[in-house]
Amino acid sequence: MTAPAPAASQIVTFRLGDELFAADIFSVERVLRYTPPTPVPNVPPWIEGVIDYQQRVVPVINLRKRFELPDAPTPSDGRILVLTVDDEWVAATVDGVLDVSALDASRLAPPPALFRGLAASYLRGVVRRGERLVVFLDVPKLFSTDERIVLAHSPEESARHG
Repeated sequence: MTAPAPAASQIVTFRLGDELFAADIFSVERVLRYTPPTPVPNVPPWIEGVIDYQQRVVPVINLRKRFELPDAPTPSDGRILVLTVDDEWVAATVDGVLDVSALDASRLAPPPALFRGLAASYLRGVVRRGERLVVFLDVPKLFSTDERIVLAHSPEESARHG
């Protein structure tokens, strides 16, 4: 009897600066062209604001700031990924979306031991793509419980006061 083949999944690969990241296709609701979100006061600096998507107010996370990468203007091929997190939508700005591709689970390496704590909990692993490494994100874990509370309340509060 042979062992079952490792499951393959689909990933969306995107770029932040020179770094490549990926998310499971089932975590990505939609890819939108970048348009500046509506600012919201009194939120963490990595929340850019909100957008109206499918008649819902959706918070927009600046992944550059979330990952503490250097600030840079949004490039012309910038996109907003609408992500599904705990049955809610959260949008994230990225510098570009490369493609959707198959990922063979056997090619996924665990996060390096150097990544501990919160950083490690964001990652499902690392996969080689040609000469490059792609960081495979665990989208539901990108937001801690406290941060989810901020995201859940900020848009409604701004809508009530705006």
